[in-house]
Amino acid sequence: MAPHLPNVLPEAFQVPGLDALRLAGSTHPPRILVLYGSLRPESYSRKLALEAQRLLHALGAETRLFDPHGLPLLDSVAATDPKVQELRGLSQWSEGQVWVSPERHGAPTAVFKNQIDWLPLESGGMRPTQGRTLAVMQVCGGSQSFNVVNALRLLGRWMRMVTIPNQSSVPKAWQEFDGEGRMKPSAYYDRVVDVMEELVKFTLLVRDRSDHLTSRYSERKEDHAARALAAASGAVGPPADSGR
Repeated sequence: MAPHLPNVLPEAFQVPGLDALRLAGSTHPPRILVLYGSLRPESYSRKLALEAQRLLHALGAETRLFDPHGLPLLDSVAATDPKVQELRGLSQWSEGQVWVSPERHGAPTAVFKNQIDWLPLESGGMRPTQGRTLAVMQVCGGSQSFNVVNALRLLGRWMRMVTIPNQSSVPKAWQEFDGEGRMKPSAYYDRVVDVMEELVKFTLLVRDRSDHLTSRYSERKEDHAARALAAASGAVGPPADSGR
C-alpha cells in the first residue's frame, strides 16, 4: 500500500525507475568545454588547461578552449556582447566542462569567477550548465592547496552541474612544466590523466540522461501550477496528467 502523502502534488510526483536510464547512448564524441582563470602570458592555468585538452582528445572527446581575454566584467556591457555570447554558446554546446583556476588569496581568480558569473542559471528556457559534468583543477604558486577546487565544487553545485569525485591540485606549478609548456612526468601529471579519464566516463554516463537526473519535483509542481493558471485563463488547454 502506497504511503499517504497529503502535501505532495500527485501530478508532479514521479517514482524513479530504470526505464528512464536505459536510453540509447549518443554516438558523437563527448563535448567538453575547458575554462581557465588567468590572463598572464605565462599562465600556468592555461598550460594545465591545454594539457587537459590534449588528454581529452586522446580519450576521444571533442573540446573547446575558451579564451577569457576580452570578456568584459559582469554587467559592464549587455549580455549581447559577442564575447559573452561566445561563452554562453560554448557552455550550451558542452556536455561536460573542465574548470582550471590559479589560487589567489585563497580563492579562484576574478578572471575565472567572471566567466562563471556570465553564465545564467536559465536563459530563454535553457540552462547553460545544468546536468553537465564538471572536473575541477587548480594550480598553486607555492605548496599544495585545495582552497580553489573546494570553491569550484561549490560553484559547480550552485550551477547544478554533476561534479566528478576526482580533482587535481598542482603545487609549485612553475616547476611542473617544461620550456615548451608541456607538463612534466610526475604523480601530479598522473592525477590529471585520472581526472580527465573520469570526466569522459561520467560524461558518457550522464549526457543522455541529464534531463531525467536533474528533473525536480518542486519545479514540476511549479510548471503544473503555471499550466493550470494558463488553462483557467483560457490561454492553453488543461495541464497534462503525468501518467497518474
